[in-house]
Amino acid sequence: MKHFLNTQDWSRAELDTLLASAAEFKRQPVGAQLRGKSIALVFFNPSLRTRTSFELGAFQLGGHAVVLAPGKDAWPIEFAPGAVMDGEAEEHIAEVARVLARYVDLIAVRAFPRFRDWTEDREDTVLRAFARHSTVPVINLETITHPCQELAHALALQEHFGTTDLRGKKYVLTWTYHPRPLNTAVANSALTIATRLGMDVTLLCPTPEYILDERYLGWARDNVVESGGSFRVSHDIAEAYRGADVVYAKSWGAIPYFGRWEEEKPVRDAHRHFIVDEAKMALTNDAVFSHCLPLRRNVKATDAVMDSPRCIAIDEAENRLHVQKAVMAALVGQQA
Repeated sequence: MKHFLNTQDWSRAELDTLLASAAEFKRQPVGAQLRGKSIALVFFNPSLRTRTSFELGAFQLGGHAVVLAPGKDAWPIEFAPGAVMDGEAEEHIAEVARVLARYVDLIAVRAFPRFRDWTEDREDTVLRAFARHSTVPVINLETITHPCQELAHALALQEHFGTTDLRGKKYVLTWTYHPRPLNTAVANSALTIATRLGMDVTLLCPTPEYILDERYLGWARDNVVESGGSFRVSHDIAEAYRGADVVYAKSWGAIPYFGRWEEEKPVRDAHRHFIVDEAKMALTNDAVFSHCLPLRRNVKATDAVMDSPRCIAIDEAENRLHVQKAVMAALVGQQA
């Protein structure tokens, strides 16, 4: 049984097949690959694109989605092995995952980190507990990575450049200011997929404190050895943007400050100028711009950048529907 927890767990050939399948679903949105099948969508955190695209994707392929929000419309869940359950949680993941697996064919989970201790958050406890106890495939809807967003992003780039071969493209993953510290998931995933596809990747962030976790830096280094691309870190805005073909923006919290956000705030506030604007984009090779959304306009990127014909963020968001169909169909043995 194969889960979809990270794209790094799938071979490049398997990812290429998923992207080809997604492109086919985009051409022919309605099918029967999930007829008689069902998926439980378990949301510990809010969602707009993820919930909508998964529910509609299942429906358009003849399946049925059940949406659950533990602690709201489902019982609170305990995840710790050996826990003495005398607190808020009413049932243990050992029962939850196994019971759901008796009802549905797929389980999908969205569970953000708690942002208190990165050494705990990086264990991805909730997602991995579902995968450990479930007897059906588990899909990551965003935890400390966001593999569905990765595939949607990759498909949008392939569509824009008119090729599945993105080797040699200069790709800039840039940190941007946000008034609150955010999850590193999309940044981890963008770094993973961009290096997996053989692009020349620059991680641009304000200071060394904002460099991503070593696990994902290691994946990036391994990926470029396999793919033929390159990877480096920069703190120089102009140097990083110059000649870029792709600019992907995301804000994230500095890992050394997890749980101590007031200490990070002065560092964050001093780098508002990392906003993606027309002047920075003018340094590029007429680059495309994208973001996973939601995006705070004129904080992360200017109106002019978001409204430019070079912005493919809406295409990427649409592609969530198609790549997720491909993932669900693949996990139940029914490609497009």
